[in-house]
Amino acid sequence: MPAIDSNSVLQQGRRQAKRLCAALGWPLVSYGWFLLVWLLAAKIVDNPVLLPDLITVVASLRQLIDDNSLSKDIMASLERVLIGFFLAVILAVPLALSMAYFATLRRLLLPIVTLLRPIPPIAWIPLAILWFGINNGSSFFITALAAFFPIFLNAFAGGLGVEPQYIHAARFMGAGKADLLLRVFLPAAFPQIWTGLKIGLGQSWMAVVTAELVAAQSGLGYMIQIHRINLDTGAVLVGMVTIGVLGSVMNFALVRIERIVLPWQANHPNKT
Repeated sequence: MPAIDSNSVLQQGRRQAKRLCAALGWPLVSYGWFLLVWLLAAKIVDNPVLLPDLITVVASLRQLIDDNSLSKDIMASLERVLIGFFLAVILAVPLALSMAYFATLRRLLLPIVTLLRPIPPIAWIPLAILWFGINNGSSFFITALAAFFPIFLNAFAGGLGVEPQYIHAARFMGAGKADLLLRVFLPAAFPQIWTGLKIGLGQSWMAVVTAELVAAQSGLGYMIQIHRINLDTGAVLVGMVTIGVLGSVMNFALVRIERIVLPWQANHPNKT
């Protein structure tokens, strides 16, 4: 059995500790400055309705946890984000790749996409309420719509960027149209598709909160609206911070998955 070099083990442990400190240090400094500015601003304003202090927000958080309303609203918003995001993916990616491959389809549908893309999701809320009512259907629709265009545009750009020699080589080897889409266009466009997924997920969170403010009776957006009406600004801030934390966690999960499915992208020297 080979002898264990205690010095090398110690040095490796020190390197890991330094990497951990570097990874955690800047976020801690950033959050610390944010909290300090918040506390000073709350002290200057001296009005818990306009800007509550940390103690008030923590008290609101405890109350929302105790009455179990926060967990219910979190689950409602997560359901809408995930379902809307999934619907956007299964619609946007195949459509984008098909339009990148078939010139006739591209000429037919691209003007429609160009027309609809600038319309913000909030403008669709009145129609969503008319079509689906004030329930989950409206939120699913708005969330999927918000995520659709970032995912579509990135997948479409990735499909158009496929090198012609790849297509010629695949055709020479007998690939049909389905094989070209699945085995050439999809892998070649996948890095940009993944970028679209990360952008689309963020758009989903923004859209679901907007939809819940108007067209839902549960969720974090609805919670924020109700507590705003009741002038409970502490609970409003709890809802806002919860949205930020959940969105950051989901984005972090996508980044970690990216290191598995796109290792050459995650290890690119320009990546920070």
